[in-house]
Amino acid sequence: MKQKLLTFNVLVLSALVLAGCAGLKNRSKKAVEFDTQAHRGGRGLMPENTIPAMLHAVDLGVRTLEMDLGMSKDKQVIVTHDPYVNTLFVTPPKGAEITQEEGKKLYWYSMDYAFIKQYETGLKPYALFPRQQKVSTHIPLLSELIDQVEQHARRKGRKMFYDMEIKSQPAGDNIKHPEIPEFCDRVVDLLKTKKVLNRTVIQSFDVRALKYIHGKYPKVVLSYLVDKKTAPRVSENLDALGFTPVWYSPEHSTVTAAMTNACHSKGIKVLPWTANTREDIARLKALGVDGIISDYPDLLTP
Repeated sequence: MKQKLLTFNVLVLSALVLAGCAGLKNRSKKAVEFDTQAHRGGRGLMPENTIPAMLHAVDLGVRTLEMDLGMSKDKQVIVTHDPYVNTLFVTPPKGAEITQEEGKKLYWYSMDYAFIKQYETGLKPYALFPRQQKVSTHIPLLSELIDQVEQHARRKGRKMFYDMEIKSQPAGDNIKHPEIPEFCDRVVDLLKTKKVLNRTVIQSFDVRALKYIHGKYPKVVLSYLVDKKTAPRVSENLDALGFTPVWYSPEHSTVTAAMTNACHSKGIKVLPWTANTREDIARLKALGVDGIISDYPDLLTP
């Protein structure tokens, strides 16, 4: 009887130890999977959507680099949020002077990349982000950015993830960007060539882009960006999309427990943008979101 009792106790203890280890493993896995994203490379700290910003974000320890994609006239994928010359932080080539209104009429899609590269994007003071370091840089090709990030990350012993937004809207077709099939195909082909597609989420506010990629490239991970006005309408938005994306990405102030629960019940992860204070970040984590996009990635990392 004593031998049987001893054997039973050993089995119980072993089970408890295994359960504890599994619990620790699951908690560790959950911690690793929380997605810390540097918005536009962390524009609160460095010039947005530039290679220096992305390399800086790698050094800070974020998991994912978030960025926006556009297209040049000669069909090269570029990294830029605005489809036009934003004179708030972009300086035209030497000798050129343009007003803010004039800049908004100058679309990158009307220029070859060799000319786009002459615009300076890192030295002009940007009042919205007083902490932003000033470095001389330019609007990069996506291929150039990936190459430099991958090399830098390897030197650091890291493997980076990417969150790339297709910047499109119906009114911009063939004016600010190519039509959706060409735009999306060129992006996906480039990501395949660079061998980072399996580490990239493609996001968009434009359901046309998400639907197209979902239909043609069903294995690509997609994120549905939603603005402040529409974000709370989770079911309505998903009905309009027509499929279940991996990520739902709302403006951070709209996130509630109900929204998080509604997404999680459908197996969708919640990725708010752009939480820029410790208080907002803490609130979102308490609501159980699965990641956070921030202009200040230093707030997301230890």
